[in-house]
Order: sequence, then C-alpha cells, then structure tokens
Amino acid sequence: MTLRIGELAARAGLSPKTIRYYESLGLLPPPPRTPAGYRLYGSADEERLAFIARAKALGLSLAEIREVLDLHDAGTPPCDRVVAVLDRKLAMLDAQMRSLAARREALIALRRRAPARVGADGCICGIIELGVSAG
Repeated sequence: MTLRIGELAARAGLSPKTIRYYESLGLLPPPPRTPAGYRLYGSADEERLAFIARAKALGLSLAEIREVLDLHDAGTPPCDRVVAVLDRKLAMLDAQMRSLAARREALIALRRRAPARVGADGCICGIIELGVSAG
C-alpha cells in the first residue's frame, strides 16, 4: 500500500499539515519521495499515526510520545517508560482533583454565605470580597 499525504491524512483523520508537523518532530520517519517530490507513506506510517492518536487520547504529550517511539525504534521495549509516565500523570491528576475538590468546597461555602453580603455598602461586591478574605 502506498499513500500520498492527503490520502494518509484522510485515513488517519488528520490534516496534511499535522502529518508534516509530526514528521518535523520526529514522530514519523521521513517518507520516501517520488521524483516529483511527493511524500509516499505505507501501512506502517498509518499504524504509527494510530498509535500516536491513542497515546494522545491517554494524555501523553507529543514529547512523551516521541520518547516512547524513539525507544521502540531503537529496539528497546518502551513499556517500562510508559508505566513511569502514566504513574506521573496519575499523581498529577490526583493532585488536580484534590485541588478542584477544595476549590469546589470553598465556592459552596461562599455561596451559602452570599445572601448576607448582597447589597453590602462600601464595596463593589461583598460576595467576592468575602470570598477573597475567606480563602
């Protein structure tokens, strides 16, 4: 199977610009070209783009994906590195969820006290000023 960039892009659900960008980052190897300069791709390129899409859907950055692909391309199984990346991402997500839960509780508490501050004299909005002093 040989595909030009537009055909590969359509099959992968990407734009040709994105494929060229992935090439510039080293996520896709430079493809062979026709004498006229057209890029030619094969099924391995399509599979690699599908892998990139799955990795992005899991929250991996393009730099992290490149690292995984570089390990694979060098013949080193990348799964240990992926586990470390996933552990780090889970820890970050847990911290964000704790932070969001704390912010939510603060907003709930502020909302409960808000009616007492509506129309308070001498301030722009007593609700917001109450929130700032509370937290």
